[in-house]
Amino acid sequence: MTRDEAWNLLCEYTQSENLRRHALAVEACMRYYARLFEQDEELWGVVGLLHDFDYDRYPSLEEHPFRGMEILRARGVPEEIVRAVGAHANHTGIPRESLLERAIFACDEISGFVIAVALVKGRTLSAVTPESVRKRMKEKSFARGVNRDDLLQGADELGVPFDEHVEHIVRALRKIAPELGLTP
Repeated sequence: MTRDEAWNLLCEYTQSENLRRHALAVEACMRYYARLFEQDEELWGVVGLLHDFDYDRYPSLEEHPFRGMEILRARGVPEEIVRAVGAHANHTGIPRESLLERAIFACDEISGFVIAVALVKGRTLSAVTPESVRKRMKEKSFARGVNRDDLLQGADELGVPFDEHVEHIVRALRKIAPELGLTP
């Protein structure tokens, strides 16, 4: 599946601009890690774009991302992509067996959390540090929907120290900051 095909599928199912921006953010992080780990950047980017493509229509834990996986299979999308989409969330029970599957889990929630930190730092990604992320992680009312344990677990599963992971995510997001409404 090409990036254009993935983008068109995302837009077909996702009307929310915020969810589309989230997909772009996760795509950027996945592409960054693909380069770092010398993996297929196109494949990893497609997984980043598609991991939540069904969420706008099927937001419940009972349906997301299971409905998306069904849609992808029906369209003949390679199983490697389908599995990674399913493995991006703990509630699916799908074990993360590949580096790709561990990376999508590691990039999903942290990208949104880093963006939230940037928003309170004058919309500037360069102001986001591992220390500022850790500080905000201690505030239960900040980005309340983000499971802090998942943030730490993602870096751990990826085999990257948490502070280094935050630095990678910030670098990845800075490349597309204007598309996210942020300053690099």
